[in-house]
Amino acid sequence: MSTDQEVVHSQELGEGVTASVSGRILTVKGPLGTVKKNFDRINVNLEVKDGKVLLTPYTDKKKDVVSSNTASSLVRNIIFGVTKGYTYKLKIVFAHFPVTVKVKGRNVNVENFVGERSARVTDILGDCKVSVEGDDIIIKGVSLEDVGQTAANLEQATKIKRKDQRIFLDGIYVYEKIKGW
Repeated sequence: MSTDQEVVHSQELGEGVTASVSGRILTVKGPLGTVKKNFDRINVNLEVKDGKVLLTPYTDKKKDVVSSNTASSLVRNIIFGVTKGYTYKLKIVFAHFPVTVKVKGRNVNVENFVGERSARVTDILGDCKVSVEGDDIIIKGVSLEDVGQTAANLEQATKIKRKDQRIFLDGIYVYEKIKGW
């Protein structure tokens, strides 16, 4: 890090949260868990000092300054996740064929979707916890990226193709996003 550049962003870690940088990988540990994020593709210097994560762009170019804003948002989301967590709620919708959703290991199986014999299977990413309560699926985790991508994978797995989507509304849809458990 050159001395003529100033720190553009700094994120407070808060109580019970520790962070470390190893190469280009930021590791944040908190009361709910640990999140690792690789910053190889973002042009920003990372440094942990005095209970803060300091972010400095490589150059003063607009492209690098803008990417440091993105990195700052990512770090803020990670710190929030390890302290309070993220929850997504999804609704199972079906008209005729009763859909069954089961969690088996690190997979979610959607059975009897639109009367299909084979189950549609999606992966659970990261350390997310998935539970099925009636016609709701609840995804909880410390990484916003993992929780959001797991929910998106469930929505995509139950997408109806080659039919009018205004009539065939069967599927699994996100209906609530909660910051904190």
